Amino acid sequence: MSKIFKLLLAVVSAASLLAAASASASAGSVLAKVAIEELKVKGKAPMTGYERSQFSDGWGEIGSCDLRNYILKRDLKQLTWRSSPACTVNSGVLHDPYTGKTIKFLRGVKTSMAVLIDHVVALAAAWRTGAQNISAELRYDLANDPLNLLAVDGPTNSKKSDADAATWLPPKKSYRCKYVARQIAVKLKYQLWLVRAEKDAM
Repeated sequence: MSKIFKLLLAVVSAASLLAAASASASAGSVLAKVAIEELKVKGKAPMTGYERSQFSDGWGEIGSCDLRNYILKRDLKQLTWRSSPACTVNSGVLHDPYTGKTIKFLRGVKTSMAVLIDHVVALAAAWRTGAQNISAELRYDLANDPLNLLAVDGPTNSKKSDADAATWLPPKKSYRCKYVARQIAVKLKYQLWLVRAEKDAM
């Protein structure tokens, strides 16, 4: 099987996995149990050479909108907008998947941190499990892929930091299967591996 075909298969599998997890927790769990077996299990790679800039220098863009505002638009409700730039979210309401809390977001120096955009597979965790071996272009895509981005409660995201599933899972237990399924989908798509403790936790 060619490398290109394998990568295509992984992307299709990742999309199918996320769709199933979003539609039904049970369907997502079944597909995740199958998909996880496609991921290699290896030890953690060293953090040598890791910098955030190895992935992306700030947010990428979709059209004329940066990824942060794109994800806010996707994940928040009751949106209001700033006049310039036109796609800038000014306020909204987040039903936080990680905690179950309802959070009112208001853009501002002292208020924006209430909602942060989480890399579901943290970039440092990705570096430890294969991202240092993929191309700079794929690392950029990983950092800016909506598949790997969620608007979440800011303090909870800060507590997660760069943890993998072995050391951190969402406090809201009913969301954990969807969260893990999303991590598996990301790892499939970007050719990352699992460490043993991470796979056991999943």
